[in-house]
Amino acid sequence: MEFKKTTESESQYQNLDKMSVSDLLKSINEEDKKVPDVIEGIIPDIEAVVQVIVEKMKTGGRLFYMGAGTSGRLGVVDASECPPTFGIDHGVVIALIAGGDTAIRKAVEFAEDSHMQGWLDLESHKITTNDVVIGIAASGTTPYVIGALLKCNEKGITTACITCNAGSPLTQVAQHKIAAVVGPEFVTGSTRMKAGTAQKLILNMISTAVMIQLGKVKGNKMVDMKLANVKLIDRGVKMVMNELQLEDYDLAKELLTKYGSVRAAIENYKK
Repeated sequence: MEFKKTTESESQYQNLDKMSVSDLLKSINEEDKKVPDVIEGIIPDIEAVVQVIVEKMKTGGRLFYMGAGTSGRLGVVDASECPPTFGIDHGVVIALIAGGDTAIRKAVEFAEDSHMQGWLDLESHKITTNDVVIGIAASGTTPYVIGALLKCNEKGITTACITCNAGSPLTQVAQHKIAAVVGPEFVTGSTRMKAGTAQKLILNMISTAVMIQLGKVKGNKMVDMKLANVKLIDRGVKMVMNELQLEDYDLAKELLTKYGSVRAAIENYKK
């Protein structure tokens, strides 16, 4: 049976260029509403990926995201937020994008078409069997991603994928498959829209659930977050005050400054 990309299917809306702004926005919103329902139906698949990442990370493994274009950029966004949010070291969650860092801001022509470059990029990070590699590709056909996952499988490295096409070549390669089939885009083939939204939501779910399982959240608070700006310091001070039932803002700030994190401030005060 021939593989057909639902992400490339004709939009269910016609004559977009004749629509009013109000109709455009309402129609896009109607399409966006479909995404969470699709994801709800594949939560068991997402759970399986989270479980394997947690298992690997508990023994010192890392998480790699790989993608091209929008998919690659979404991986970069999620990976870059993990250190400030959860206090992990840079290099624990790593995002690789076809074309390198230049491709984050500007498309690099044909970068995604190399079957070998993805694996070479992983090798530059000394990839091991303790790591997990998630290939992200809305189409499920990106050579940069598929080639890397094939090589990982050969080397005994755990692989997973996030795609928006069921039965795609990528799902045939990945050991753990997440396929969020959100249907045709509002603008035909523009996978930065619903497909991108689905990928972003799934990445949020994976990284957040993994970090909570690894103890990076206490209650519902980011107790290991980096104190990187005034807003986060203020949030941290209020978290310390709340946890220790302190009314003195300056004392809480002094503790936070001295120990460097909400968790450390709370633990050392209690001693």
